[in-house]
Amino acid sequence: MKKPVGGLSAVLLVTIFSIAYADNWPQWRGPSLNGISTEKNLPLKWSTTENITWKLETSAWSGATPIIWNNHIFLNMADGDNLSLWCVSRNDGKVLWKQSLGAGNVKMRKQNMSSPSPVTDGKNIWVLTGTGILKAFDFKGTEIWARDIQKEYGRFGLNWGYASSPLLYEDSLYVPVLHGMRTDEPSYLLRINKATGKTIWRVERPTPAIQESPDSYITPALLRNGSALEIVLSGGDCVTGHDLASGKELWRAYGLNPDNNPFYRIVNSPLVFDGMIYAGSKSRPYLALRVGGRGDITNSHRAWEIQNGPDVPTPVTDGKYIYIVRDNGGILCLDAKSGKEIYAPQRIKPGTYSASPILADGKVYITNEDGLTTVFKAGPQFEILAENDLADYCLSSPAISDGQIFLRTAKYLYCIGKRNPQK
Repeated sequence: MKKPVGGLSAVLLVTIFSIAYADNWPQWRGPSLNGISTEKNLPLKWSTTENITWKLETSAWSGATPIIWNNHIFLNMADGDNLSLWCVSRNDGKVLWKQSLGAGNVKMRKQNMSSPSPVTDGKNIWVLTGTGILKAFDFKGTEIWARDIQKEYGRFGLNWGYASSPLLYEDSLYVPVLHGMRTDEPSYLLRINKATGKTIWRVERPTPAIQESPDSYITPALLRNGSALEIVLSGGDCVTGHDLASGKELWRAYGLNPDNNPFYRIVNSPLVFDGMIYAGSKSRPYLALRVGGRGDITNSHRAWEIQNGPDVPTPVTDGKYIYIVRDNGGILCLDAKSGKEIYAPQRIKPGTYSASPILADGKVYITNEDGLTTVFKAGPQFEILAENDLADYCLSSPAISDGQIFLRTAKYLYCIGKRNPQK
């Protein structure tokens, strides 16, 4: 069978990221932008008192993941009406500094305006709020530049508030604004110079989606197709690929909302791995596409689809298997290339699952909104290895760095396990 175009390049891209950001968690989906960590001997069991190195009291819940670089941890934080960026010492959990991101925090259903995760390149840190404030800081907390995306390009028009995390790659931030429920303004994608804060390009992303279905809360994915790099977006009933240099749309696949349901907003982010693109909608369908197409690839590049995908959690794959966690705790393990069922659907502890699964050390880690993290075995046989309860509200996905797991609940940031010896 011929290997899909771009498969080897996709693997190389993951390898490059893993080497560059080894032992750190610089973005929402980690060092390879896909929820995978290559670290070994990670903590398996913990509780509020067992295997906790330290915990830091926080001011509110957040969907934002802790971002880690060496001895620094960064948190997008809400506190009443105010929003701020916290820098925390990785060694002892003490707050090193706090910088204001402005006022205007509000609760919109589950989330507040601290939902986007910060991003870092190890020298500076960038953070975006649900109010549209985008700021850059150095590791000492000095502000480098600031922008107000809503003031410049119009108010966000999402039904449940803006929540997309920026994608950082090399010299630029990629910021999607995909909306339509509460605005007639077009959706768009921004490329912003990380050093200056200036817009490199802004491209509109039109779709025929109606009412709430244009709304998308995703973070972009990065795809290498041969020698070309592309930004992948899902939202507005379709998946699109965009040229990195210009933002030009290169391809588009429909099928995320076949019945034109007006309330089909998209929360789970697109996932790219080993020549495949995975994208979901509001549970059904969940699509797998082969990379390499141009123009309308709706039919020509569809590899498979299922009707019982996730709504909120973004799946994770190692290229052989894809692990899908549904919002009710249902677990699906499929062949990543064919969509064939590997084992019968399983169910972990009842609850609501909004965080995304992490694949590491031959295990899948998934946390529900009650703060229970289930660890199950990766591979073709389902086996629950541990259930770890922090007994607190949790929307944030785990982060992994230097052998430790960092989990954020409404009340605390937990540092779990012992840190690996420093190289």
